[in-house]
Amino acid sequence: MKNFEEGFFVFPTLLDEVPPQGEIARTEIFGPVLSLMHAASLDEAIRMVNARSYGNMACIFTSDGASARRFRYEVNAGNVGINVGVAAPIAFFPFSGWGESFFGDLHAQAHHGVEFYTQTKVVIERWPRQWSRKF
Repeated sequence: MKNFEEGFFVFPTLLDEVPPQGEIARTEIFGPVLSLMHAASLDEAIRMVNARSYGNMACIFTSDGASARRFRYEVNAGNVGINVGVAAPIAFFPFSGWGESFFGDLHAQAHHGVEFYTQTKVVIERWPRQWSRKF
């Protein structure tokens, strides 16, 4: 590979048959790495996802809409992919996970980011036709 002699480069990596209790499954990897864990049932898949302390992303491949819907609502992950290998959002989606994957006070993108940089004001008004007291 040219132009990487003085630096570091990680090739895209697919790890198949990752054991649910193994180090890879318990680590949050930021890089071109896709870790595949196979589940015998939907219940097992949801348990595997929810057993992690990190909750950045979880994906499921299925042809069953009811299973996809249940997975979407029951997994503890900030980004969920249905028949998508990497649920990487674009800029107007909030990007952050749940659990140990979340860092800070709010998600940095989408309306959360706009709210962070917005100064809000609350105004409460009352305009009676006649005042009951003197000022």
